[in-house]
Amino acid sequence: MALVKSIPSPLGDFSHGVLEWDRFLALLAGYSVSLIGKKWILSLRPSMDRGWLDRQHSLVEEIRLLLGEGTQPRLGSLFDPTTLLDKSRIEGAALEAEEIRDLLNLADDISSWTLLLRLPPERVQDRIPELKALSAPLLTSELGPLVKSLRAKFLPDGTLTDDASLELRRIRREMGRQQRAIEESLRSALRRLSEGGSTQDDLITIRGERFVIPVKSEIKRRVQGVIHGASSSGQTVYLEPLETIELNNELVRLLEDEQAEIHRIFLAMTHQIAADAAIIGEGAAVLAEVETLLVRARFAQEFECVRPRFCDDASPVFELKQARHPLLEKRLREIPPFADPQDGAPKRSNTGKIVPLTLALSSEERQLIISGPNTGGKTVSLKTAGLLSTMALAGIPVPAEDAVLPVFENILADIGDSQSIEQSLSTFSAHIVNLNRIAQIASRGSLVLLDELGSATDPEEGAALAVAIAGHFLRAQAWSVISTHLTSLKVYAADNAGVRNAAVGFDEHTLAPTYELRLGVPGASAGINIAQRLGLNPEIIAGARSQLNTQTQDIASFIDSLHAQLEELSVERNRVQKLEQELARERNRLATEGMKEWRAKVRELEQKLQSLLKDFEYQARETVRAIDDRAVQQKLSKHAEQRIARLRREFQENFNAAVVADKTGADKGDQHAHPHVARNISSGDTVKLRTLGRTGIVQREIDENTFEVAVGPMKMRVARDEIAEIISRRSNPIEAARRRGISVSATHPDSEMRPEINLIGRTVDDATDEVEKFLDRAYLAGLPRVRIIHGTGTGVLRRALRAMLERHPHVASISEPGQAEGGAGATVVELRS
Repeated sequence: MALVKSIPSPLGDFSHGVLEWDRFLALLAGYSVSLIGKKWILSLRPSMDRGWLDRQHSLVEEIRLLLGEGTQPRLGSLFDPTTLLDKSRIEGAALEAEEIRDLLNLADDISSWTLLLRLPPERVQDRIPELKALSAPLLTSELGPLVKSLRAKFLPDGTLTDDASLELRRIRREMGRQQRAIEESLRSALRRLSEGGSTQDDLITIRGERFVIPVKSEIKRRVQGVIHGASSSGQTVYLEPLETIELNNELVRLLEDEQAEIHRIFLAMTHQIAADAAIIGEGAAVLAEVETLLVRARFAQEFECVRPRFCDDASPVFELKQARHPLLEKRLREIPPFADPQDGAPKRSNTGKIVPLTLALSSEERQLIISGPNTGGKTVSLKTAGLLSTMALAGIPVPAEDAVLPVFENILADIGDSQSIEQSLSTFSAHIVNLNRIAQIASRGSLVLLDELGSATDPEEGAALAVAIAGHFLRAQAWSVISTHLTSLKVYAADNAGVRNAAVGFDEHTLAPTYELRLGVPGASAGINIAQRLGLNPEIIAGARSQLNTQTQDIASFIDSLHAQLEELSVERNRVQKLEQELARERNRLATEGMKEWRAKVRELEQKLQSLLKDFEYQARETVRAIDDRAVQQKLSKHAEQRIARLRREFQENFNAAVVADKTGADKGDQHAHPHVARNISSGDTVKLRTLGRTGIVQREIDENTFEVAVGPMKMRVARDEIAEIISRRSNPIEAARRRGISVSATHPDSEMRPEINLIGRTVDDATDEVEKFLDRAYLAGLPRVRIIHGTGTGVLRRALRAMLERHPHVASISEPGQAEGGAGATVVELRS
């Protein structure tokens, strides 16, 4: 499997040299951690395959999600394993220890990546489908056991452990015993020789895998044994005594057995790796692509990039909002703050940020003519549009706030000095040759970028040629961005449909470019003005102005006036924005202070009401204590305490509900959100009075909030809020009608009619139908009141039902019950008698 995949449907021509594509890829490749990733990045090319583009940008976006969660793949062991995996499949071939360890490290990285996809961070669990699809072949396999079993057989220095096999353990134990026997024999020989002064040092060393002792050269013939070399000075020889030769021979044999066993173990390991060679190769290819995604994601994070969007062919647009050239931005970041620019580099502030540009073309306006002074940023605008378009088509996020563009078929640019000495071409001739090539290729799907069109020749002829060339690309409906100093091109843009003017900014007071691109207006070259401000001889300035014809002067004057007005509008817009921000801050401050006051009032009111409740409790308890009968007193005391507790709980619930309703506006305009006020009081109703604690019969309604109530033989005027509750109403409508002599029959009287209905979960239409039927049955059954349960929710069902109930002929009044009976989640309906 090729680790570096080819780009599908690549653009045939995208002016990579002019747009410095290779320089940008070198910048991008700096984020790579492996040679494979770097090679892949350097091979990136723009593509016309929309499916590939959408997939690449989705993959990069998903990697950015993982980075945002502080998670990223391990890629430090990534390399191309093709050669080693092919070797592992050869019968009888054994991989070396270092080769096995490299493959195990790679397999471990692959296993780590699959584990990350199986158990991603919770917040991105369902947001990485493309990464899971890319790694689908790996998710069904498991390399962890292979890595664990083989790694356990290696020591940190890369040698095999004694536990790599039972035979290797046995051999190494034998070798240890043999070495000890040899050392004991050699020490015995050293002691003998040292007594006669024949040894140089009292030590044992190794020469050619054999244990030896150092002996002075002049007495070497007196000692029986085999000499295995001498020191560099020649004064010492390394001697293997005769009695240790056989012991050393046995050790050498054991060493050979050890190497044979190690080779056998490596063969077995190689066979195990060969069994998983396909998945390791597939995993390496996946990790290689993951690294390219990680490189693009890291670049996107550092340069604050966005995912570009590709428009459809029906309504194409080309828009770059607050776009920045990455190479220029990197260069400006490297310039020390406040440093003087060199080699014509643009000035910048101490922040190291460039001035972004906004560019917008549509299917109706496919051509943009950029004009303005030198060093104003015209060429940078062209290169930014071209490079960012190429990046988007190569699956790379672009440094901008937003980017929408077509899938271009090619990107054709003529930027900079194209003079060629080898081909005997002048600057003008080289431009014409290149323009002719572009004109033959350009089509509706092309992006054409032309810098200083019509320059390097006679101004009048150059202007005529520039207008003709621009018109050609306009008729071809190619997307084109053209920079110029020529007035004729500015007029051409103003006079032709489908063309927009744009100007790069220049501050004539400071003689410095602003690098701001303004759409919709032409720019002024301002050459004479700049020369005047730089102190050129006034006579020369006057002579230059006299050479300008009237039309040119008028146009220049108009453009200067237009830019002055735009500057004034910009200042005014900034002033208005500041005022709006100040108003917003003041509004927030007032809202905060108002909330504090409201909370203070609520606390104050709650404290007062709590005080009243305590006084009520005290009075109730004192009343109970005043009763002489002890048994009655105890019974009433228990009942009073229970009632006090229930009333306090209901009061607190109602108070909290009222505060919340007032804060959220839930009771705004709802006249039924005051459950303590009795409603629908009619003549003949038996009511209970709050202060007296006695019942009476309503005689008549004096006004909306005042009634005449008879309490025994006494009649009095009573306010509505003095009436605690309505105890009973007149008989049901059927009985009342019969008493009045009206014949009414009910074939199926509903004797088990329930006084409430639950509508939670119903739609407004369904609930309305059910309530109307329910009210009919309740009215006929003679129920004085019913309760409709509709829930709180968003309040839509409650408001709809209450609006319907207020118009219903059977309904005398509606109210909101206390919190214990449902509060805002229910409505109590008093039926007409």
